[in-house]
Amino acid sequence: MFSDKPKVLHELSGRPLLSHVIDCAKQLQPGKIVIVYGYGGDAVPEAISDPDLIWVKQETQLGTGHAVQQALPYLDENGTTLILLGDVPLLHAASCRNLADQATHQLVLFTVEKPDPKGYGRILRGYDGHVNAIVEEKDATDDQRAIHEVNSGIMAMPTKNLAGWLAQLGNDNAQGEYYLTDIIAMAVRDGVKVVTQLAQDEWEVMGINSKEDLADGERIYRQQRASELMRKGVTLRDPTRLDVRGELGTGRDVTIDVGCVFEGKVALGDEVSIGPYCVIKDATIGRGSIVAPFTHIEGARVGNDSRIGPYARLRPGTELADETHIGNFVEIKNSQIGADSKINHLSYVGDATVGRRVNIGAGTITCNYDGANKHRTIIGDDVFVGSNTELVAPVAIGAGATIGAGSTITKDAPPDALTLGRARQVTLNNWKRPEKKK
Repeated sequence: MFSDKPKVLHELSGRPLLSHVIDCAKQLQPGKIVIVYGYGGDAVPEAISDPDLIWVKQETQLGTGHAVQQALPYLDENGTTLILLGDVPLLHAASCRNLADQATHQLVLFTVEKPDPKGYGRILRGYDGHVNAIVEEKDATDDQRAIHEVNSGIMAMPTKNLAGWLAQLGNDNAQGEYYLTDIIAMAVRDGVKVVTQLAQDEWEVMGINSKEDLADGERIYRQQRASELMRKGVTLRDPTRLDVRGELGTGRDVTIDVGCVFEGKVALGDEVSIGPYCVIKDATIGRGSIVAPFTHIEGARVGNDSRIGPYARLRPGTELADETHIGNFVEIKNSQIGADSKINHLSYVGDATVGRRVNIGAGTITCNYDGANKHRTIIGDDVFVGSNTELVAPVAIGAGATIGAGSTITKDAPPDALTLGRARQVTLNNWKRPEKKK
């Protein structure tokens, strides 16, 4: 990977490769998950904090068989062991479940047909078609290298058998390592049936070993998520230009335009429309709402039938009630905006509570930070705030009040009255505009 970061911590769809594998394993509801780690030291368990995982450090990396030996003391002798790989993030849980279900009394290998099998262990079969062994490429003959069915490294078997085979592993091979694949020949010798399950898609068992592989994995992951969404009825203007980096829930008749990125946990209600090139993270968008192009939303809740953007930014702690309008170049943070209120142009509203049917004019800001502490602005129902107004918190604007344009408000404004906060206007008749020096 040409990186100081452990390979399994490189991110696919915004999450470490290993996290994808762990999520797949958890869908099987296993008795326990044991993770063997080595390269990168404690950076891996520190990055993936999960109390349900058992971490085992492989102090010296002596091969795949040696890695599984480290996990053996933690396994249930009377159970079934499924072995997954931390750099194979696109594996389906259904495939894993099939492997485990078949492995109560036999060894099951997950294999794949590769047009170019270079670098992979080849599946060796006898004249009867049964698997006899797996040979690593460096130990294979020319005839064996011509085989296209290869080992994915993923397998399942009874733990009791696995323990016996691991105790017999040797390292008399070109690599000087303890190959897990050597247990196949042992199973055949012991009369344990060895069967294979062929992956339907080559990409499902694709290992990530380079930045090119990582980019290919991103592309495949995006295609899979786009297909899932369209099967649920979502309209995607271009499925190849969608990036889902987390959990995206959608209602009926949702439309998503090109170039959108969804991160964390996002929920889109019925009839929501997302315009081009929006970035939405950890947010809920209510029924019938429209998010116009180039809008950024993070940690916010948007009510029903609202309109956001274009070029708006909703920051964490923002809560918009139904039928709100947030326009271009408006930024809102840690604020609650009441139903049918409008902030349509070039404004900043932070640490504020805004009532219903409020209109905030262009260029208005809440001055919520005094250089040391944050303060809150309270705006009642039916307030009209004129353009280019500064509301210096802490301050409250009473219901029905009107704030004249260009005002700086430093004291509470009473309800149902016009409040102005302007300096006296002065004209200097003899003043001349400066001229540019040559």
